[in-house]
Amino acid sequence: MQQAEMRALNTKVIEEFRANEGAVGGQFEGIPLLLLTTTGARSGQPRISPLVYLADGDRLVVFAANGGSDSTPGWYHNLAADPAAEVEVEVGTDRYAAAWHVAEGAERERLWAAQVAHSPYLADFQAATERQIPVVVLRRV
Repeated sequence: MQQAEMRALNTKVIEEFRANEGAVGGQFEGIPLLLLTTTGARSGQPRISPLVYLADGDRLVVFAANGGSDSTPGWYHNLAADPAAEVEVEVGTDRYAAAWHVAEGAERERLWAAQVAHSPYLADFQAATERQIPVVVLRRV
């Protein structure tokens, strides 16, 4: 998918998410979806990304798969550019600031396995790239 097409799809999903209290139809119907707002690494402007998530207790977990591309998605690039930055998370009608960290070791393996059990296509994305797909944990602050 071209970058312009991806932006248009994301804009549509964001609008539908906000208009329907977090519910989205089409290819995302019934899938847990959140909106993650990061700060653009170059622009300094807010960047909103709709992401599939895994609930882990009071934390939410997202996966920087980028469809199995050899590069990480823009939202992850923005996080990596400022590891101390807080982000904003929207789930349903709840919007809050969150801290984040990249899961490693046993924590990463547990979260990865849990998500692959729900979304087997994630394993295909990992097989398509040599990089290890980052697992990002979000915690309300």
